[in-house]
Amino acid sequence: MFYHLLYPLSGDFAVFNVFRYITFRSFLAFVIAAVVSILWGRKFIAYMKVKQFGQAIREDGPQSHLKKRGTPTLGGIFIIGSVLFSCLFSGNYNSLPFIVTLLIMTSYFILGWIDDYLKVIKKNSDGVSAKVKLLWQFITALLACYFLVEYQVITTDLYIPFVKDAVFDLGFYYILFGAFVIVGSSNAVNLTDGLDGLVTGPIITSTATFAVLTYLSGHVELSNYLLIPYIAGSSELMVICAGILGASVGFLWYNCNPAEIFMGDVGSLSLGGALGAIAVISKNEFLFVIIGGIFVMEAISVILQVGSYKLRKKRIFKMAPLHHHFELLGWPEPKVIVRFWIISIVLSIFALATLKLR
Repeated sequence: MFYHLLYPLSGDFAVFNVFRYITFRSFLAFVIAAVVSILWGRKFIAYMKVKQFGQAIREDGPQSHLKKRGTPTLGGIFIIGSVLFSCLFSGNYNSLPFIVTLLIMTSYFILGWIDDYLKVIKKNSDGVSAKVKLLWQFITALLACYFLVEYQVITTDLYIPFVKDAVFDLGFYYILFGAFVIVGSSNAVNLTDGLDGLVTGPIITSTATFAVLTYLSGHVELSNYLLIPYIAGSSELMVICAGILGASVGFLWYNCNPAEIFMGDVGSLSLGGALGAIAVISKNEFLFVIIGGIFVMEAISVILQVGSYKLRKKRIFKMAPLHHHFELLGWPEPKVIVRFWIISIVLSIFALATLKLR
């Protein structure tokens, strides 16, 4: 809104020229999202307590979690709400990458809201079935990837870290690949959301890393210098990253141990989908495996656990996802959280270091 309303006035009022700079609008998005998230969050938590919309806790999970029963959930509502509000003021809606990412995030937000609504408010423990979830996620992601390729927002080339040129052109199959990245990211983030603040930390580090990468990929000179693909308009994704970063910081104010509110599927599915979309549009699909290493480890632990039990009737981990395994080994919850955060920070730094190793 600010960009479209105020920047055209820069010819008469030089002060409005600042809205042409993505860095300024990203800073603005961060501040707006953080402030709105903190202010709205307090009122939201109070409302959820009055309505007694609390989180259900797995009986077969760590016994220490049973005391969390009844803690307000659906915190993703004020996270995504804060992101959208900040983007309303700071975003450039002429950018196709910007619009597509917002649409994916919004679609997954609606899916997560329906799932949480059924579980928390309607007390339906099953929520949306796994098949319907995957169908919704893949239809959204496939349509988005088709649009991105059809309108030549992105190419169908694959890029990997440490290599300066594209390694392979997937052609039409890239649409399936891109959709898999987006859906996989959404569900991996969802699986990571199990301890107080655990998923919020890696979301912050991953989003901050993508803020740098999207700015670089959307800058002709810098992308050429660093030997990374130039994606026209992708730098506008930095505004979304800043919004997610600010909203997540505000959410963490209440979500840190002991949590006053949980994110819920409405938050984890949509934030994971947004990160996956940003990875696809910026051509960092494989680098995302490093950036979101925590999400990947959590998802793989579930796949291995389920696969091992079905094939051998034996479990590899004491419990999946992985963070529960360490809890059952005797690690205190805060130690698990902080150590996972540390790993996420190290992986993000390593991912950025690959820019100079091509």
